[in-house]
Amino acid sequence: MTTIAHRPTHTRHDVAERPEGPVTVTTFAARALAVTRIGFGLTFLWAFLDKLLALGFHTGYDQAGHLDRFGDAAWINGGSPTEGFLAFGADGPFQGFYNSIAGAWWADTLFMVGLLGIGLALTLGIGMRVAAASGALLYVLMWTVVLPPENHPFLDEHLLGAATLVVLGALAAGDTWGLGKAWASTGLVEKLPVLR
Repeated sequence: MTTIAHRPTHTRHDVAERPEGPVTVTTFAARALAVTRIGFGLTFLWAFLDKLLALGFHTGYDQAGHLDRFGDAAWINGGSPTEGFLAFGADGPFQGFYNSIAGAWWADTLFMVGLLGIGLALTLGIGMRVAAASGALLYVLMWTVVLPPENHPFLDEHLLGAATLVVLGALAAGDTWGLGKAWASTGLVEKLPVLR
């Protein structure tokens, strides 16, 4: 007669243990993340300034294609930073929704405050978790404006930007060439670590 012994498939020594705590990256990786963070931050800030003042890089052209810097398209002069894209660029399953909110004061205000806040946080390296989450949400919302994307069945630069911001927030990219460490040591952030 044969006896079959049942042994556990794992023992305590077979399981790899991972210590909880901060992620360690090389100096080169930290600097690469910092450059990426600053680049994204300046991109958000530039979008804010261009829409605020109609500087002519994406905002400030009339329908005939003439540039009117600091003109009627500027948000400070009553122009809408959301109307053009949402009213005329929207396509796909959410077109009706985006057409309905195009140019609404609250949509314009949320969009501009988002651009400014995300841009400042990323550039300075503070509030990286909130900036990464907000920026990723904004990118995903912008992705839903035009579906499907032009050059791929589902993937485009908005989703890649969202994923990149999540990585920047997860790896504390504000600590290198930014104010992240100083920000983290403030009483407010120590009480509310989500603001890290």
